[in-house]
Amino acid sequence: MSDDLSTLSFSSPVTHVYNPLEYAWDAHKWYVRQYATSKKKVLLVGMNPGPWGMAQTGVPFGEVTAVRDFLRMPLDMKIDRPKPENAKRPVTGLACTRSEVSGKRLWREWAQVEYGDTATFFNTFFVHNYCPLMFMESGGRNRTPVQLRAAERNSLLGICDDALRKVVKALDVRAVCGVGAFAEQRCKTALQGENVVVHCLLHPSPASPIANRGWVQQAKKQIEELMEKIGESEAAPPT
Repeated sequence: MSDDLSTLSFSSPVTHVYNPLEYAWDAHKWYVRQYATSKKKVLLVGMNPGPWGMAQTGVPFGEVTAVRDFLRMPLDMKIDRPKPENAKRPVTGLACTRSEVSGKRLWREWAQVEYGDTATFFNTFFVHNYCPLMFMESGGRNRTPVQLRAAERNSLLGICDDALRKVVKALDVRAVCGVGAFAEQRCKTALQGENVVVHCLLHPSPASPIANRGWVQQAKKQIEELMEKIGESEAAPPT
């Protein structure tokens, strides 16, 4: 997927494209080898990296504190800088002092609190980003895949759809949960006809007024609904 995406080009107002699967490959590889070692019941699918999450750590929703303290990524993990780098969005890896609210909510406030440890959480779940690229304007403003020009977006989606199908097959998941409306729609499109349940999880972004009114409680309810769909009474949190 990363090689295929590297052949694409994006026009103004996009001036910088970060691909953590290139400059943070060692970190992403560590995450996959550490936590994707078994079949999963549920694949959580995010949209694309945020500037203070996966762009820094190579991990989906990878808020630095969560990656360091909950996922326990080695502190000496090699994370290079993207080329070219936008001065407004520097990559400093695990030394980054900014916190990504979405990643904090997903990893620290939900996964860690609800399941206690990584072994319990990853026995059921794996977290994957539909698109590994982060798009931004010269001033550092983020642009989502939805905001790309149609031809550029369609080329991108075709590659990411194919990769998603391969991830679902590799992990033999029973359900795919799109984190946010865009991710849910891409999962429905890419996995049409596949024997897998597609569900939606409210995106934990602070830009969402709904998410700011108790995201964790809403997420827990949505996950409970999903587990009922696939015949699981619960996602096996600790008692």
